[in-house]
Amino acid sequence: MQFGIQNKVAVVTGATQGIGYAIASTLLAEGVTVVVNGRRSDQVDQAVARLKAEHGDAAPVQGVVADLASAAGCNVLLAQVPACDILVNNAAVFETADFFEIADDTWDTYWAVNIMAGMRLARSYLPAMAGKAWGRVVFIGSECGISTPPDMLHYATTKTALLGLSRGMAKRMAGTGVTVNAVLPGPTLSEGVEAMLQDEIRRTGKSIEEQGAALVKAMRPSSITERFQTAQEVANLVAYTCSSLASGTTGAALRADGGVADTPF
Repeated sequence: MQFGIQNKVAVVTGATQGIGYAIASTLLAEGVTVVVNGRRSDQVDQAVARLKAEHGDAAPVQGVVADLASAAGCNVLLAQVPACDILVNNAAVFETADFFEIADDTWDTYWAVNIMAGMRLARSYLPAMAGKAWGRVVFIGSECGISTPPDMLHYATTKTALLGLSRGMAKRMAGTGVTVNAVLPGPTLSEGVEAMLQDEIRRTGKSIEEQGAALVKAMRPSSITERFQTAQEVANLVAYTCSSLASGTTGAALRADGGVADTPF
């Protein structure tokens, strides 16, 4: 499907694997020039090589190594890519942990990566988008932001805050032609999840889909699809949100969570 964003420039953070990689690949397929960001040079190089293998050597993709956990790291990215039309803030850290065992420095890290990185990049890129009367900013949130799991309180808190940030930012950009939205994935079958499931797959003889479905039913029983979502399913919604077709969608929290969050909106 042609989304009317050919020749636009997109920055996708945390894009070396999983959801971020799927977003980068989907935008490339729509004719977008894509900047792939990651923290490690080897992973960034591998992601760029893989994208070129999938989309052709001439695919307009660039890798930028930058750790966005600090202002200095964000400035590294901004120095190499001073302007863009589309910003997808996907970089994030997450883990399960008991609330009483989460140290202050861990809370600080989660806030720095999951909130401050996207805020800094949006603050830098939005004025030029407004000057061109066109732009798209998408924050990758989580169903945890509206349905807080007790074993991920630090992660979920940042994702709840992100909803306020993206909604308020959309209001700030009112009338400019720039949209700001959040996309909320649910449990998603990424490379990391697949690796985690391998021991159980070998033990039970079940397929990865069967083992994944069993895990979702156990950990997220409210899921309506009763399975992990794929990274591509999330990327499809992000690509639409970045498109010219989505000009009437802003300030929204758009779910790609398989119905995990027990709310219709």
